[in-house]
Amino acid sequence: MGTVVLKSVINRGVVGLALVLTAVMPITAQADKTDDILNSGLSRQRAGAESQKRIDAISEQTEKTVAQYQQQRKNVEVLKKFNDRMRRTLDAQVVAMQKLERSIEDASQIERQIVPLMLSMIDGLERFIDADIPFKLDERRARVKRIKGYLTNANISAAERFRQVLEAYSTESAYGNSIDVFTEELDLPSGKLAVNILQVGRSGLYYLTTDGQQAGYWDVSDKQWKPLDSSHNAGITDAIRMTQGKDVKDLMVLPTRAPEAI
Repeated sequence: MGTVVLKSVINRGVVGLALVLTAVMPITAQADKTDDILNSGLSRQRAGAESQKRIDAISEQTEKTVAQYQQQRKNVEVLKKFNDRMRRTLDAQVVAMQKLERSIEDASQIERQIVPLMLSMIDGLERFIDADIPFKLDERRARVKRIKGYLTNANISAAERFRQVLEAYSTESAYGNSIDVFTEELDLPSGKLAVNILQVGRSGLYYLTTDGQQAGYWDVSDKQWKPLDSSHNAGITDAIRMTQGKDVKDLMVLPTRAPEAI
């Protein structure tokens, strides 16, 4: 009897377990399906995130590429403008060089024409000095000699050589309006004497010995020094002192003679 009861209990337990398992199995299967769905959703979400990253990366790269392209276009435009400006500059330089070449050719032609003119001018000035009243001859002749050296010096520009010639003419011209006193040694009939020379433009040239005892003048007609009467010594002495700034008077009293053409 006890054995029959035990079996009955066991059988009921087995049946209950089977019923429980039968009830639990659908729930477990449902849970597994839910997990699969969740996992699938997460996978799709991760895949979507990865895709979005790739899209963002592609978009960023595209933006960079577009920006680089736009910058390159700007660089090309800047380079094009620079090239245009350089081409205009070079064209202008070519024109300037052509003008310079023509100017050099013209200058060379002018120089070939002006050099003979300058030589003629300085020769004429030399003849004028030789024929002029004899004051500061060493200085004036040295100036002409120096300029003649300039005229044959190819290292000195034609413009500078011409300037020197004109300056010499200007200096000689200024002598005609100047009054000056200087010391020289004259070869007079009475012998060589150190004298003070009074130059009054080109209208008068006088001398007075350093002791003030003898005076004379340059005779343009005879082209020689001639003595003056001692009565003129005082007047010439006063004129010399006035020129040297040693005396102040309103009038120079000097012997005059009408100048003759040189």
